[in-house]
Amino acid sequence: MVLPPSVADNDPDGEDHPEASVFCVDAKASGERLDAWVARQVGGLSRSRAQALISAGAIRLDGLASAASTRLRAGQVVTVALYGPDDPGTHLDRSGAPVPEDIPLAIAYEDEDIVVIDKPSGLVVHPAPGHPRGTMVNALMHRYPGMRVGGATRPGIVHRLDRETSGLIVVARHDRALTAMQAQFADRTVEKRYLALVEGNPRTDAGIIDAPIGRRSDRPDVMGIVPTSHGGKPAITTFRVVSRYESNALVECVLVTGRTHQIRVHLASIGVPVVADRVYGRPTPHLPLTRQFLHAASLGFTRLDGVPMRLESALPPDLVAALAECGAPLVP
Repeated sequence: MVLPPSVADNDPDGEDHPEASVFCVDAKASGERLDAWVARQVGGLSRSRAQALISAGAIRLDGLASAASTRLRAGQVVTVALYGPDDPGTHLDRSGAPVPEDIPLAIAYEDEDIVVIDKPSGLVVHPAPGHPRGTMVNALMHRYPGMRVGGATRPGIVHRLDRETSGLIVVARHDRALTAMQAQFADRTVEKRYLALVEGNPRTDAGIIDAPIGRRSDRPDVMGIVPTSHGGKPAITTFRVVSRYESNALVECVLVTGRTHQIRVHLASIGVPVVADRVYGRPTPHLPLTRQFLHAASLGFTRLDGVPMRLESALPPDLVAALAECGAPLVP
């Protein structure tokens, strides 16, 4: 079964990959090898090229990189991206790493271990289906020649932000830093605060949204509130209202967990979707925005030398302008 060409990677703070073909594994295919099954599903694709695509990270199983020999289970989702007509690795150099590109980066903090980037909206974090070049990783490869940290196509990437989401993201510069930062995320000691402008007003000034997130059975290309018994993963977001307007509210959200599209799904689930979120909110925003109003405004973590860090990122101009359109805040 082929699904609509819009799928979110199942990584924390995952991104959309809108040009990937998406397939759902049916019961008859249970137990088949990933490479053989994909070769059958995609017309004109040989098994050897399927293996090359899997190796290049262009074929993913439930949003994760997998081996060509992986045995499939019914209900799993496979995404396939053909980067070029002949070469599945056109986004990689001869060593298998992303091609360095001279793309400006706004550096919020940098030391020998890590770099924190203030990512603009529209910049994809790493090469992915539909975005083989021009990513933050391509820029990092240019800024730090020879950088080889973690996976071949995602060197140094500890966590991610949606393509449209702006704000702070930390990258490891060597393997020890990657392990240390990943441990902080796994232990939930990293504090990630986001600002979101929502449609309508939350019923309370603060709250906790504790609802598991997974792929919707009716639309596996998007996320939703899904019981853990049906594949949903525990997800917790805390929020507080910063200011209320007549038709909107500015909300600060803190991620306790980091599921794909977590803030967007959770806010929509309580009836206040993010403004200009065309997937989980209104298809046509009433404010002059070309992207969702979501900004990673604060990032707190511990450096490898044990020193606690907290970095802040101001709202970018397009979000400031949209907020101004809301009028004066309501008096409590």
